[in-house]
Amino acid sequence: MNYRKSTPVPPVTLDDVRGAQKMLTGVARVTAMEGSRHLTQLVGAPVHFKCENLQRTGSFKLRGAYVRIAGLLPEERAAGVVAASAGNHAQGVALASALLGVRSTVFMPKGAPLPKISATREYGAEVRLHGQVVDETLAAAQEYAARTGAVFIHPFDHPDIIAGQGTVGLEILEQCPEVRTILVGVGGGGLAAGIAVAVKALRPDVRIVGVQAEGAAAYPPSLAAGRPVAIERPATMADGIKVGRPGDVPFRIVGELVDEVRTVTEDELSTALLLCLERAKLVVEPAGASPVAALLSEPAAFEGPVVAVLSGGNVDPVLMQRVLRHGMAAQGRYLAVRLRLTDRPGALATLLGVLSVVDANVLDVSHVRTDPRLGLTEAEVELHLETKGPAHCAEVGAALRDAGYLVID
Repeated sequence: MNYRKSTPVPPVTLDDVRGAQKMLTGVARVTAMEGSRHLTQLVGAPVHFKCENLQRTGSFKLRGAYVRIAGLLPEERAAGVVAASAGNHAQGVALASALLGVRSTVFMPKGAPLPKISATREYGAEVRLHGQVVDETLAAAQEYAARTGAVFIHPFDHPDIIAGQGTVGLEILEQCPEVRTILVGVGGGGLAAGIAVAVKALRPDVRIVGVQAEGAAAYPPSLAAGRPVAIERPATMADGIKVGRPGDVPFRIVGELVDEVRTVTEDELSTALLLCLERAKLVVEPAGASPVAALLSEPAAFEGPVVAVLSGGNVDPVLMQRVLRHGMAAQGRYLAVRLRLTDRPGALATLLGVLSVVDANVLDVSHVRTDPRLGLTEAEVELHLETKGPAHCAEVGAALRDAGYLVID
């Protein structure tokens, strides 16, 4: 659905983005552009990955943070900076501050992944854990700024942040000048807005598509209403785009310059992350995989060449394990089955023999023998199996039933 509306001139210009690019020379990497043979075959046109997951700190956030902090007045730098983030913005602010010799304090939720907390500290920031959700953390950071005079560095709602993120768009045009469609994940909107400013000024024919997680999609209702609208309790595994309300500054730009905002499901995000890992050998966080999820969900919808921006690779190992298993299940490559069998010596070995014949890899076995629901001679077994796809799952189920097992679930 196209949401473009007539709005005032965006507060960020191509000259701002070009100035940011000069400022970031020697600071931010010009990240690689990698082709995807699998997606190229699926879409029927060249598909490339813009690998911001390989950026310093593991995401594009360093770009905007550095430009914002570098633009502070001397007295503002002397007061230090403060930010609130669950991960990527925290690390971007921490490293940018260290490079510029500015003291930084970063508020993070108490439940933030330990690797992200450790990395933020190692980049030089003082980390303070506060609140259970980002909104509480954000309030604490803003209170700290008001009390101490430290400059609050917003993750997306500032022109300097957007100009810095827009340098990704300049690099895309330099690396893939024939590009026709750019897909980019959208949370608050800073990255999408910055790319749109740069690309539309130079190549207005390029289609820019924003991608949001279905459970945290604040932009579609906001664009329909013509103003930022907050959604209650955004829910998605993609914490990098888990934002309940668009930023005021990026919202204006997205409404004017981004051609479409579409959503993807959690299953599609999981499948996309798995594809990036298996086919492209790239570690990408769920938010970074959202453009790939959009391509997988409707490959015929995008004119090529296509560039999908992999915005970050900072994924918690525990979450990665869960997401990969979820992605395998979504592809029919992971099967959980519960069944009953006669409780006698060798019964479990016989069951495993049936699974061996159909080449199902057993990952986990749970064997229950004492339960009020079970008969005196019954046992219940729950199996987690690795399979080769939906057809193989059906084959496994048929083999179990043919062997006389009562498959409950």
